[in-house]
Amino acid sequence: MLLRSAPSYLSALVAATLLLSACASTRVERSALAPIAHPVRFLLTFDDGPSAMNYANPTTEILDDLARNPVQPGIKALFFVQTRGPTVYRIGQELLAREYAEGHLIGLHTATNGHRNHRFLAPAEFAASLDRGIADIEAATGHAPTLVRPPFWSYDARTFATYRTHGLDMMLTDLSANDGVIWGFTASLHKRSNLYKELAVMREGILEGRFPVVNGVIPVIVTFHDTNSYTARHLVEYMQILLDVSRELDMPTAAKPFYDDRSDLLRAARARVVRDASEQIALPGFWGWVWTEARVLFGTNSSRN
Repeated sequence: MLLRSAPSYLSALVAATLLLSACASTRVERSALAPIAHPVRFLLTFDDGPSAMNYANPTTEILDDLARNPVQPGIKALFFVQTRGPTVYRIGQELLAREYAEGHLIGLHTATNGHRNHRFLAPAEFAASLDRGIADIEAATGHAPTLVRPPFWSYDARTFATYRTHGLDMMLTDLSANDGVIWGFTASLHKRSNLYKELAVMREGILEGRFPVVNGVIPVIVTFHDTNSYTARHLVEYMQILLDVSRELDMPTAAKPFYDDRSDLLRAARARVVRDASEQIALPGFWGWVWTEARVLFGTNSSRN
């Protein structure tokens, strides 16, 4: 995610966390792992697109790899899109139409001029941006979105309520590839150890019964960015890593470890939306650390994770 519009304190927190991310991860001994009753299935999501690049467009490359790859051909994903960002509008509209035509699910990320935090918008401006985004997606696909992911994962009771009055349910994530574009840096360091650590945390939550079972599997939400050329070049590697770390953590995956049907994808997504704005939800990786620190520094109402 682009950090130009984030508060300065957020940029500082992220910078500190990037340094912490270089620390080695703690491996979990398989002999100490309690068995998991249901297999997991990965629900791939992408933020910030569609890309408007005329050459080597990463959104296009990701769509191609989802359709044709050696891990599981025909994967369907959920794209949380920016419809009014600093992009070439025609290219974006064409890619939105392609995403839907190829069986993917489209949710709203934002329809502001840039990647702006919804919490910092005036109520009327915020509501108007949601109206624009819904109309943009409906114009491109013929269907209004029903899911939203707030920029920077930031929300409060007001923005949450406004999402609901616009027919939008909010989804966060379980795993983050930490591949957002930060100050022009597009690589994703320690991607295997990062996903291992995050999935190990989720494993404990599964054992505690904190995640729903949908059609016999536990949906695991994974977040990437389809505006990142590094992600586009390494998406198949990321998918294989997800399978590898699941095996290392003794977490069985479904026969089809990724979703390949839009209806099943939507059903799983609806089971994982946030139902109550007051619910304390821990985000993975440095975003969870960022918002935890922000609450400590600026009070519990300054940021939501």
